[in-house]
Amino acid sequence: MRDDSGTIETRPVFRGRVLDLNVEQVRYPDGSEGRLEIVRHRGAAAALPLYRPGEWSGGPDAAVILIRQHRHATGGYLWELPAGKLDDGESPESCASRELEEETGVRADELRHLTTIWTTPGFSDERIHLFLATGLKPGRVALEAHEFIERHEMSLQEAIERVRSGEIDDAKTIIALLLADRILEPGAAGNAPP
Repeated sequence: MRDDSGTIETRPVFRGRVLDLNVEQVRYPDGSEGRLEIVRHRGAAAALPLYRPGEWSGGPDAAVILIRQHRHATGGYLWELPAGKLDDGESPESCASRELEEETGVRADELRHLTTIWTTPGFSDERIHLFLATGLKPGRVALEAHEFIERHEMSLQEAIERVRSGEIDDAKTIIALLLADRILEPGAAGNAPP
């Protein structure tokens, strides 16, 4: 099937620090036209810090560091991965590494790309690159003035249970936790990544 879709005209409505908002006249795949409000975003990266079994003082299983971050848009605190938007010219790996240290106070010897996701494709082009961070060692926290973050360590199994119960409801965090659980040996949360 031929696809003649695309943007015909763009009218900028707002240019901000985090995102831009456009009203775009578009051509749909069937040739018809319409107007869409589109949020344009430079993209983001996130890292799931993972302790392999035996690296964590809280027990013998694999463990993760998650943050509880206040998000005004959601009306309170969310369990999340450390994440942030890409700076101009910054690679996803550099962004993930930078945000990991700034928000949790740890650095990683290795970042493994898990996947890249569209956050809300119905109205935004934002993509988040998800990484697994291993070989954790102390770094330095450097929160921005508008960041209200608590760092928490827990077993990977506890984090997965919090996903199942609905306590963890942030999409990027759910995806990264479930992918990390999948790449561990069968039985999952108690074993080291290959």
